[in-house]
Amino acid sequence: MYKNFKLIDRVVFGRGSFYQLGDILEAQRVGKDSSVVFLVDNVFENSELIDRLPINKNDKLILADTSSEPTTYYVDELTKMVKDYEIGMSVSVVGIGGGTTMDLSKAVSLMLTNEGSSADYQGWDLIKNPAVYHLGIPTLSGTGAEVSRTTVLTGPVKKLGINSDYTVFNQIVLDPDLIENAPINQRFYTAMDTYVHNVEALTGTFINAFARAYGEKSYDLCKEIFLTDIDRREADEKLMMASMFGGLSIAYSQVGVCHALSYGLSYVLKTRHGVSNCIVFDQLEEFYKDYVVEFKEIVDRNGFEIPKGVTKGCTDQDFEKMIDISMLLVPLWENALGKDWKLIITRDKLRELFQKM
Repeated sequence: MYKNFKLIDRVVFGRGSFYQLGDILEAQRVGKDSSVVFLVDNVFENSELIDRLPINKNDKLILADTSSEPTTYYVDELTKMVKDYEIGMSVSVVGIGGGTTMDLSKAVSLMLTNEGSSADYQGWDLIKNPAVYHLGIPTLSGTGAEVSRTTVLTGPVKKLGINSDYTVFNQIVLDPDLIENAPINQRFYTAMDTYVHNVEALTGTFINAFARAYGEKSYDLCKEIFLTDIDRREADEKLMMASMFGGLSIAYSQVGVCHALSYGLSYVLKTRHGVSNCIVFDQLEEFYKDYVVEFKEIVDRNGFEIPKGVTKGCTDQDFEKMIDISMLLVPLWENALGKDWKLIITRDKLRELFQKM
């Protein structure tokens, strides 16, 4: 059976397209009981962006804490907050921010229609009921969260996404103006997530012509953005497309060794996803030789330095937890190394890799 791939229903792209948000939401404002919850990265508190939101009297604004990776606990807290508001019966969710906000808004949209804790749904196709209407507006580009069918969450015992067709946004608004002033470090590390997505998709065993078409274009855009003297405004527009295409590529393929290890590393050390990917990928010449060489060139050319020695102070218990988390990600290992991946990836091998970081 071939995957019946769920795409986003609608996409609008272009500088200034954020101003179309009010018109887009009008189709969801049916009846007096309709309302919109705007879930916005709290970095935008007291900003012009907040002033531009088309907030009606029944709507609610929530400033999301994005100081750490999204957790099941915080998703449950936000979901309860939305349910406790005296809002209409017909609720839509608009997420505005980076990958963390994208994942939080997708998760809350799912949990408004599915009982229990979000931790109950960490895995593949466990969600039973469709999410409420949800719309994503990224203010950082690279994670691909704006197009993916997963919302990656750190739970009580594991870091694993809620992977479901119902997770996918109904609409995204891609406005390059919104990523123009992103902090340079965040921009770089988030963009490198896209670079790694492409490498893992293009070298994986799940690859097909559909995934390759998106992955190759995204990969070429990444090289143009970070290995040529491209104008920053043009680079932002292309980075937005690279993120989207990279996300579409892995949706019909899968990520691989770097992401499997990154989940374990970030679960224990609480490092941000993009930074974790860079720490891990920097040590993966054994698996992605030429790409790691190119990655190091990108890092040097753009004046960054990847953290090293981050696991030096880790205990045996820390390493065991990293290994446990990484070993759970079976589809990632199968994509990277095939069905017999366990012949290559042992607990001792994973410990050796983590100790290099």
